[in-house]
Amino acid sequence: MSNLKHIPSSDPIYTSGSLHVEQARIAISDLVKDLITESQKRGESDAIECIALDQAINRILAKDLLSPIDVPVADNSAMDGFAFHGDCLGNSEDLVTLKVVGTAYAGKPYEGVIASGECLKIMTGALMPSNCDTVIPQEFTEPQSPSDGTLVSFKQNRVKRGENRRLRGEDLQSGKPAISAGRLLRPSDLGLAASLGISELQVHRKLRVAILSSGDELRRLGQALEAGNIYDSNRYSLIGLLKRLDLEIIDCGIVRDDPASLKVAFIDAASKADVLISSGGVSAGEADFTKQIMQELGDVGFWKIAMRPGRPMAFGMLRPTQGANHKTLFFGLPGNPVAVMVTFYQFVRSALLQLNGASQTEPPLMHAIAEAPIRKRPGRTEYQRAILGRGSDGKPTVKLTGSQGAGILRSMSEANCFVILSHDQGNVASGDWVDVALFDGLL
Repeated sequence: MSNLKHIPSSDPIYTSGSLHVEQARIAISDLVKDLITESQKRGESDAIECIALDQAINRILAKDLLSPIDVPVADNSAMDGFAFHGDCLGNSEDLVTLKVVGTAYAGKPYEGVIASGECLKIMTGALMPSNCDTVIPQEFTEPQSPSDGTLVSFKQNRVKRGENRRLRGEDLQSGKPAISAGRLLRPSDLGLAASLGISELQVHRKLRVAILSSGDELRRLGQALEAGNIYDSNRYSLIGLLKRLDLEIIDCGIVRDDPASLKVAFIDAASKADVLISSGGVSAGEADFTKQIMQELGDVGFWKIAMRPGRPMAFGMLRPTQGANHKTLFFGLPGNPVAVMVTFYQFVRSALLQLNGASQTEPPLMHAIAEAPIRKRPGRTEYQRAILGRGSDGKPTVKLTGSQGAGILRSMSEANCFVILSHDQGNVASGDWVDVALFDGLL
């Protein structure tokens, strides 16, 4: 790829105007697609590893998981009740009376034959006798008489023929995909694989993601703070975000604001990683050297994005070694702590999942009722930190955590969701429905 066709930095909208959030997302996704395609054309196969099932949570399935068995493996009962042949049923409330000839338990089938006028007491999951096709739930039956528990009666119209029976293979047929490739594996997926007797899964290799923070004002934890110094919190936020995706993290620490140090750090980080994420150094400040270095090391676009927080961001591709095929995806995030997390949520997370082979990369949204008015001017997308709750009527409600400044990290710690206010949206009135993205499982 000779240039980043999806990041035309010379275009006035990228340099003087503000890029729409959706435009930025599309550009990032398109570049990731190009990177994957280019790698495939070079014959570089994506590394796949086989891992134990209990280690596969949050990994991305590399190949369709085919079921080795039918599910269910045989016809079985979906209810506790009585199994019988449904030819005795009708649409009336007339009673059907059947003789109970035995009991079938899950894992302990009944070996006999059920004749006409007979039934079998059966538990949920127990195998259906070959000549039975219907189960009447136990709560719909009654004994014929208190002194004879071997007979049960029920109205003909309380059940239809074939009801409450699970058919062999109705959930999943042998040889068919149980889980499709590209799935970000969740606990239910591990349970499904286990139910099929599968103990190992083929997953994509973890992406190697390098992170660094730039700024002369930053200090490591444990160092004394002098005038104008702050502790570096962004790397710890990023580490937490990346661990949620179970990726391999390369922590490159803090880099000072001078071109030589930054260039060495970027070359070293990019040579080790599939993706490099930096924070700080992407605004128009005199000490922000990221742009200068990126022009030397790769193709990078510097954007003003119409969003709050997180307006300045850099994105593109680094080539740490001239002439080599290795290319590293680069995200230059803002320095403000909240802006780092917002831009990661909006842009980086989806790109990482896409690059790592995931088929579903966008986080889910829900809707909630604003408990109070929210000020918003059209022309930018806003991500307000908020707390999702539930009103007295049971409907979901949301309220902001207070001041929404890009440097107020406490607002993120107190929140459990974003209220996302779209580009063209204006002020929100109390009682209006708004879009909400939950943190849990994402951030």
